Amino acid sequence: MTELVTLDAYGTLIEPTTLKIQRFLPATIERVWAYLTESDHRRRWLAAGEMEMKAGSPFEFVWRNDELTDPPGERPSGFAEEHRMQSRIVELDPPRKLVIAWGANGDGEVSFELEPRGAGVLLTLTHRRLPDRNVMLKVAAGWHMHLDILVARAADTGTEPFWDGWSRLHGEYDERLPA
Repeated sequence: MTELVTLDAYGTLIEPTTLKIQRFLPATIERVWAYLTESDHRRRWLAAGEMEMKAGSPFEFVWRNDELTDPPGERPSGFAEEHRMQSRIVELDPPRKLVIAWGANGDGEVSFELEPRGAGVLLTLTHRRLPDRNVMLKVAAGWHMHLDILVARAADTGTEPFWDGWSRLHGEYDERLPA
């Protein structure tokens, strides 16, 4: 249990272009799996988009980050109210592992691994092939904030406004991650 108490909320680089971030979720593995794979659940913490649960299946993420928290906070310039991204399922092992291509060309890859731990689930998210530091900072702040919202949804608690948290975390990751 000590491991869960000391879990670092910040993502770390495990390779020069690979970010790993973990969260303990106070929920069953089936409930967490639903938050990863079912559009109605996923849109409450990340992005909407129907998925056919089959490796190789394409899908579209639809982000509406202004809808994740009330209030949403101040959206930074350069970010649209809605963002869409084509993707596909690379690997599927329900309810333990989901790997998706990041982008239509699969330039990046994101894996979600679930491991039951006591009264909850350890979620390990690994984002591979981040192209440069600018993208890495945005992605690190984004995943951190989205996962904080997922934890809040699983625990039925609140969290800070999405965009305010994202902006704060972007600055913190700028100091934490190597230049």
